[in-house]
Amino acid sequence: MTEETPSAEEDQRWLVIKGRRWRRTDPALSEELVTALKSHLGRGRSGVAAGKKTGDEERVTASRKRVGLAKTGLGERGPYWWELPEAQRISAAKAALAELDALDPEDETASQ
Repeated sequence: MTEETPSAEEDQRWLVIKGRRWRRTDPALSEELVTALKSHLGRGRSGVAAGKKTGDEERVTASRKRVGLAKTGLGERGPYWWELPEAQRISAAKAALAELDALDPEDETASQ
């Protein structure tokens, strides 16, 4: 039996881009939490690119940590979000955000 169209449940879990399957963001997360995590994700990705461009391996490493934490908080890495209780997923996302916020200097977070 060949696989036909994905089920609605599979559509909620995975996104296919150029034939590659990517895990979607956990739909249980609030818009505010997703926005904050995606902000860290964007800053992390920019930091990786800038660090590579200048040859700053410390910056690349720190920025990759930020990317990993943000993607884990969003549910895009780590345990499959659909296999965990919703309260646990939300708590993990908030913990990831707190850890990400702690990476920023005090004066930078106050201005945001």
